[in-house]
Amino acid sequence: MQLIDTHVHVNFDRFKGDLEEVSHRWREKGVSKLVHSCVHPDEFETIKELSLQFPEMYCAVGLHPLDTRRWEGETTAQKILAFAQSFPKVVAIGEMGLDFYKDEENELQKEVCWRQLEIAHQLDKPVIIHCRDAAMAMRQILTEFFEAKGRVNGVMHCWTGTPEETQWFLDLGMYVSFSGVVTFKKAHTVHESAKMVPSDRLLIETDCPFLAPTPYRGKRNEPSYVLYVAEKLAEIRKEPLEAIASYTTANAHKLFKL
Repeated sequence: MQLIDTHVHVNFDRFKGDLEEVSHRWREKGVSKLVHSCVHPDEFETIKELSLQFPEMYCAVGLHPLDTRRWEGETTAQKILAFAQSFPKVVAIGEMGLDFYKDEENELQKEVCWRQLEIAHQLDKPVIIHCRDAAMAMRQILTEFFEAKGRVNGVMHCWTGTPEETQWFLDLGMYVSFSGVVTFKKAHTVHESAKMVPSDRLLIETDCPFLAPTPYRGKRNEPSYVLYVAEKLAEIRKEPLEAIASYTTANAHKLFKL
């Protein structure tokens, strides 16, 4: 049984010292591929080195919405564009999007989000979208962009939206990825959303080192724990674990062209 963790951050300091052991564990659990996300261009070279160190690792490049104050206009845009064009293991633009929970730079976030959508459209690569307390605004941006520039494929990562919000993004053609949050006992809204995502649009992730699933909640998360996400989805959706593994793996291959 194979699994694909579609969102990791193993470049973070919390993995210094034991990343080789972490990689052994993800392989033991059947994690055959990983997509390493990015929060700022300063990470590009480190992520590149990691993806060369681990052949099963691919990467995304972009600017996280909570780092929009570090956006330097076209200078940053060209860094993202150039790196995505030059390194063949770049499979997506992101993580990008909107986060109105921790940041009040709403208009700047929207501008930066739009510019990264343009890059993704130009390169015909999917986007990895971070969306927190901003579903309505994100829906509007994607709708307007698709009408003005054309469609972009992508995934709503670490999704915690309501069923209504989930349907908005499904209607826009997006994939939906669930993290360890889906294993939390009181995450009832996430459970309801997880039931309704079609099998050909579902993805799984850890978003490690954050949001470790039950039974490791509160500890450092790691890619091998994506198995717990798959197991919980199987329980919620009343499907065999092997089915969840099979179609989430197929979906990741299709979206990211792995």
